[in-house]
Amino acid sequence: MEIAYIPSPSRGVYELFGVIPLRGYAFCIIIGVFVAVWLGNRRWIARGGRPGTVADIAVWAVPFGLVGGRLYHVITDYQLYFSEGQDWVDAFKIWEGGLGIWGAIAFGAVGAWIGCRSRGVPLPAWADALAPGIALAQAIGRWGNWFNQELYGRETDLPWALHITSSTDGRVPGYYHPTFLYESLWCIGVAVLVIWADRRFKLGHGRAFALYVAAYCAGRFWIEAMRVDEAHHFLGMRLNEWTSIVVFLLAVLYIVLSARLRPGREEVVEPGASDDDTDDDGAAVKLDKKSEDEDSETKDSEGKKSDAGKSDAGKSEAEKSADEKETAEAETDSSSGSSESETDDSSSSVEAKDEEAESAKKA
Repeated sequence: MEIAYIPSPSRGVYELFGVIPLRGYAFCIIIGVFVAVWLGNRRWIARGGRPGTVADIAVWAVPFGLVGGRLYHVITDYQLYFSEGQDWVDAFKIWEGGLGIWGAIAFGAVGAWIGCRSRGVPLPAWADALAPGIALAQAIGRWGNWFNQELYGRETDLPWALHITSSTDGRVPGYYHPTFLYESLWCIGVAVLVIWADRRFKLGHGRAFALYVAAYCAGRFWIEAMRVDEAHHFLGMRLNEWTSIVVFLLAVLYIVLSARLRPGREEVVEPGASDDDTDDDGAAVKLDKKSEDEDSETKDSEGKKSDAGKSDAGKSEAEKSADEKETAEAETDSSSGSSESETDDSSSSVEAKDEEAESAKKA
């Protein structure tokens, strides 16, 4: 008796406006990239970087990652494209699914390194900012496998079993473990773990990214063991299981050695970003200081006027009388001085007349 199950889409391609093909797998990949860049940008700014730097570097990392992911898939599953009866042209049809995360990370790191060098940004710091965003991008991208009815596990009767209805490419309709869903949920947990650990321990110099890699590999190992799709085996295990073990050990080793050799977190993640902030703040401080000086001068002039008014109003009546008396005495002295000058002038004129009279008599 069927109690519950996860239905599979009847098709993976939908016609937008009846003309533009919208593929579920490609749509999930694109949404995942946008989420990774958005979250990475927020974390980068919080670390002291410039807005937009994460997107500028992602322009290099994403194409390299897509090429690397496809190459890894084609190389490890070459029988799907180069064996008898297969068309090798299908190896280029990336929209039909098939991206290996190991190749995507490796080649994406090369593209990111090129972008970081062009911006003068340390690659480990950029990778730390982007790490949880990559995990969320993987969580979203795994739903593209749901659209393509691929990457499922063993048969099961659990209520959350995935109902496979397609019989193409060797599929057998039935109910299977939804390994795409397991990995999607695991990646969400990895993103939360990296964000928490980064805040709690102030991870730097690539250790947040290494934690993401180690945590993802731990989940990929047991999820990979559940899958039933065709894959190469080595010593009884699938190739991707061995890859998960090796990459997990390398990530843990990096975390240990990096913590010893370069403890703490980078103080500067993007040269010049702090200087730009300082210049803006400095200009603002100068403007504020200028306005404060102008306000101070205005207050001083108003204060002087107020003090002058208060000093005039505060004079006593006696002081005012003394001032009036001094003014009157000054006027009296001035008038007496004028009269004395006039007297001297008149006596001088009388003496001159007498001298003229005596001179006339003698003549």
